[in-house]
Amino acid sequence: MIAVCAADEPRSLDSPLECTFIADYDGSQQKYLQLLPRGIALDQPLSVMIALHGHGSDRWQFATQSRDECRAARDVAAAHSMVFISPDYRAKTSWMGPAAEADVVQIIGLLKKQFLLKRLILCGGSMGGTAALTFTARHPQLVDGVVSLNGTANLQEFDGFQEAIAESFGGSKAQVPDQYRMRSAEFFPGQFPMPLAATTGGKDDVVPPESVLRLLKSVARVNPNVLSIHRPSEGHSTNYEDTRQALEFVISHLK
Repeated sequence: MIAVCAADEPRSLDSPLECTFIADYDGSQQKYLQLLPRGIALDQPLSVMIALHGHGSDRWQFATQSRDECRAARDVAAAHSMVFISPDYRAKTSWMGPAAEADVVQIIGLLKKQFLLKRLILCGGSMGGTAALTFTARHPQLVDGVVSLNGTANLQEFDGFQEAIAESFGGSKAQVPDQYRMRSAEFFPGQFPMPLAATTGGKDDVVPPESVLRLLKSVARVNPNVLSIHRPSEGHSTNYEDTRQALEFVISHLK
């Protein structure tokens, strides 16, 4: 008889736990979901994956939806026994404005108090893919690896969702131009020394790919751990296989 060890069994995450905190930014009540790796001792060093949802959604998107990007992120987190975090970050129209940025910084601080935090991977899709790049450009010291799925790296040239972005950023491009520049990752390639992967679609007319492709090219000049998965015939989505490849690439190149 051959024994089957627990390590040979498919790894999974527990059901989402809703966490609430009072935001340092403005004293409001904010939420995020936490999915713990099943069967793992929580007193050992653990890595964390934070997944940022898209425009019009909230913390439940990456934590529960079956769409390829969400399912792949959860599966990769489970396979590597990572704590999986899905924050509201000022849902539903965040775009990583000042309040959302402050919330994610605070959440990371809370996670460092809760766990022996080993590595932190930041990922997201669409608005979340943009937000992952923005946050990393703003706080590279907090991020060990980043994956952007169908995001933009240049909010100065991006013309979509302008009403929501203006509300998040505190004004339009004309009113607060510095906010749009400081949150455009393309202008700060030196802030990406960590493993970086991005997926883009050549026919994406919701969040056009050009700025992310330019960012990846700039970062790759000094950082060998950059992966671009560009599908010329695809639109504004990333399939399961490409999402998983992007995440696994970043994880495999962590220092």
